[in-house]
Amino acid sequence: MIQALSYDDVLLVPQYSDIDSRTEIDISTDLGKNVKLTLPIIASPMDTITGARMATGMSVAGAVGVVHRYNTPTAQREHVAQFLLETRGDDLIGAAIGVNGDYLERARLLFNAGVGFFCVDVAHGHHALVRHALQVLRKTFGHNIHIMVGNVATLEGVNDLADWGADSVRCNIGGGSICSTRIQTGHGLPGLQTIFECAKTDRDVKIIADGGIKNSGDMVKALAAGADAVMVGSLLSGTDETPGPLERSPDGTQWKSYRGMASKEAQVEWRGKYSSFEGVATRVPHRGPVAAVLEDIERGIRSGLSYSGARTIAELQAKARFVRQTTSGLSESRTHILSRSW
Repeated sequence: MIQALSYDDVLLVPQYSDIDSRTEIDISTDLGKNVKLTLPIIASPMDTITGARMATGMSVAGAVGVVHRYNTPTAQREHVAQFLLETRGDDLIGAAIGVNGDYLERARLLFNAGVGFFCVDVAHGHHALVRHALQVLRKTFGHNIHIMVGNVATLEGVNDLADWGADSVRCNIGGGSICSTRIQTGHGLPGLQTIFECAKTDRDVKIIADGGIKNSGDMVKALAAGADAVMVGSLLSGTDETPGPLERSPDGTQWKSYRGMASKEAQVEWRGKYSSFEGVATRVPHRGPVAAVLEDIERGIRSGLSYSGARTIAELQAKARFVRQTTSGLSESRTHILSRSW
């Protein structure tokens, strides 16, 4: 039985650096077929994270948003159209689709609306339905449009999805902040271990670290382990650009909703019922514009690469040295003056 590592289990070893300024560092990534990002972050296709406004905010920062699919095909297309009217018209936006029901109708509407890539969005991506959907999508749209698929947690999953037609794969099962899949089903793999395993692929496919990422340090670890980009939800939650109203508590505190798409609440609102539930719904404090959040994250990523003396993500992956840390090491790593008894 192997030992599987999470992000908190490891640290990157600082190395010699000759980088004079962090502006020298290039954190861009090319996922293929015109999906190029200057900031390697993707906003998750959740109904409390990514609509047209979030996609616009991500695009301005050099990142990208994937519009959620928990609405009608026409409503989803309108999000794409709104994004393209608000931006230059050729900016990048992705859109999620499923693997049954109206997925092909959605794909056609989104393609005609000018979407930049599809994201085949299912909880368990290593599945026969995903294989069939990818075959249909490739037959319908050819190989010129990028197709992102997920989620999986194994090298076998990545390899199969690549062989079935995926250009990039979302890697992680059950590690999100509002996801309870591992608790409900007993299945999954710690987030960083997932990337270590999936990045071993010899296929021409890009790896998206999706889930369990709590801060920019975790992003640097994911990139160093072999990810080409990261997908996040909770790190963007509560910002102005997330869908949904701004709520106010009696004490004046402002909040926004954030929920997993496998939560009871999301399933009932989306399809009028729920089956198994593998997520929770909550609210988070209002955090202002997403641009400020992304600026802080970008600073952290650039700083992270500089500590390894790396000017690019590829150089970081080549130079990275990981070490295990104990629970005492993790405690030491965190700011701890506020918990000190004077």
